[in-house]
Amino acid sequence: MAIEQLDWDSLRVFLEVARTGNLTQAARRLQLDHSTISRRICQLEVTLNANIFVRQNRGMSLTDAGRKILEHVERMDSSMVMLRESLATNSSAVGGTVRLATMEGIASLYLSMFIPELKAKHPELHLELVTSPYHVNLNRREADIFLSFFKPPGRSMHIEKLGEFYLDIYGSETYFAHAGKPASKCELEKHHFVTYIDDLVQLEAVRWLDDVLLQRETTFTSSSMIAQMVAASRGAGLVLLPRFSVSHFPGLVRIDLPDLVVTRSLWISAHDDLQPTPRVKAVTEFIRGLIRRDTSSFAVM
Repeated sequence: MAIEQLDWDSLRVFLEVARTGNLTQAARRLQLDHSTISRRICQLEVTLNANIFVRQNRGMSLTDAGRKILEHVERMDSSMVMLRESLATNSSAVGGTVRLATMEGIASLYLSMFIPELKAKHPELHLELVTSPYHVNLNRREADIFLSFFKPPGRSMHIEKLGEFYLDIYGSETYFAHAGKPASKCELEKHHFVTYIDDLVQLEAVRWLDDVLLQRETTFTSSSMIAQMVAASRGAGLVLLPRFSVSHFPGLVRIDLPDLVVTRSLWISAHDDLQPTPRVKAVTEFIRGLIRRDTSSFAVM
């Protein structure tokens, strides 16, 4: 096959393998079988007369030639994305699917409450809300939008800091009845805490209890913020949580400690190709509006 006969399907296979570094994951994303993916990669290398991948036990990595090809294929992919978007925007209504990736707490305990409001504003828009404890790679098209507690790395991305969110110590009346309620930051050393499992923390930003106490007694640890909240609401101990997560959660009482101030940044990002599209702009603007009006939970930049 001559290089002039290269088709987009073969290049799309190359792009997915380059993004995932794994034949199996690429096959799953493209809904093809493993053998088809492998065969097309081999055919592509014959056509280009170059080795574009290094096969390793842990996956596939690009060679120097493969990285050069990736630059061109990514530009082609961006053009295809923009073509699809332009064909889909022949209606005045904002529609289509947007995949928003973020952390479990803000997804389940905050954003999900406002889905009816988003649907009322944009009935033809479908939001896919994905929770992940990891960095989501927008360059690999793992999501359209990433809402994160840190400034994400990457290229060709529109990144915006939405503001800061506040965190406070919470406990239950059951816990206060037998352990008392701390009146100052220094009294926290006498209390028991519910927090994350230290060696399973994937994002340094959620080690927020370290801002308050490096040495503490813990009675329960979990990788899930929701599990921490439930345990604390039943009296397992004190817990440090974002304010946005507790407003509609029963059983937790905020402890007002004037000498305690803990905040984290909130960032929203989208690939440069998708940021101007009506569907992504609609979701981005909606989230920005939620943050700006919730002045009790967020400090807007």
